Amino acid sequence: MKKWILVTISGIDGAGKSTQLELLDRYYIEQGFVPVYLWTRGGYTSGINSVKNILRRFSGKRLPSSGNSQKRDEIFGNQYVQRIWLIIAIIDLLRVYTVQVRFWLLQGKVVICDRYIWDTLIDFQIMFPHLKVENWLLWKTLVLLTPKPSLQCLLTIPIELSEIRCAQKNEPFPDSSERFIHRYALYKEAQKLARWHVLDSARPVDIVFGDIKRLLP
Repeated sequence: MKKWILVTISGIDGAGKSTQLELLDRYYIEQGFVPVYLWTRGGYTSGINSVKNILRRFSGKRLPSSGNSQKRDEIFGNQYVQRIWLIIAIIDLLRVYTVQVRFWLLQGKVVICDRYIWDTLIDFQIMFPHLKVENWLLWKTLVLLTPKPSLQCLLTIPIELSEIRCAQKNEPFPDSSERFIHRYALYKEAQKLARWHVLDSARPVDIVFGDIKRLLP
C-alpha cells in the first residue's frame, strides 16, 4: 500500500455514494487506518458557511437564509454577485484541496472524499452556465493544484432509478426535473475530463463495493 491514499467517489444523487463511502471507511478501519472523510460542494464548505453565518448575524434580514428562496434568486440574478460568489467559492476550494487535503496526505493519512472537483464543476455549470467557469484561469489553477486521487470512481445509475431514490430520501432542496436531467447529462460529459472508473451502481451494493476494493491501490 502506498504511503498515502486519496479515494474519491462521485455521482448523481441516489447513486449510492454514501453507502459505498461507509463501506470504504469500515474497510480502512479494519486495515488499521483512521480514514479522514471529506464532503465538499463549492460555495457550501464549512469555511464558506462560517462566513455566511457571520454576515447574516451583522446584516439582519438583508442576506437570505440557506436553501431555495425568492430573495436568494433575486440576489443571485445579478451577474456581478454570481462572479464574486464563484471567485470566493473557488478560492475556498483552493484552501480545502491544495492545503487541507494535501496536509492530510503528507501526514500519511487515508482521505476519502464524497464528491470532488468535477462534481463541483458540474454544480457551477448548472447554476451559472453562461459564465463558463471551466474557462477561467482561477478554475484552471484549482484543477492544476488539486491533488490527483489514487482512485476516483463514478457511480452511475439510470436516471429513472435516481429520481426514485431521491424521492425516497426526501431531499430538502431537490433539483427540478429539468435541472436533474441537465445534471445527469453533464456527468456523462464529465467522464471525458476525469479519469474516473465508471461503476454501475444499480447492481447489488456488495458487488459494487467488491469492484471498488479491487481497484484500490
